[in-house]
Amino acid sequence: MPKDITRGELQGLLGREEHLVDVLPAEEYAESHLPGAISIPLKLLDASTTAGLRKDAPVVVYCHDLQ
Repeated sequence: MPKDITRGELQGLLGREEHLVDVLPAEEYAESHLPGAISIPLKLLDASTTAGLRKDAPVVVYCHDLQ
């Protein structure tokens, strides 16, 4: 179930068994992303592209756009 989290909550999750998913386009992901993040561009985000994510671990989805 989707849930907004604070930076502090995110910092508490990082380094655990979570999945960190960057939804920016592949070119932008290649330029800059958080360490450990996997790329699943938002336009491709669906059941098939997320099938490999563990079901028993949190999934943090983020997008950082400076524009």
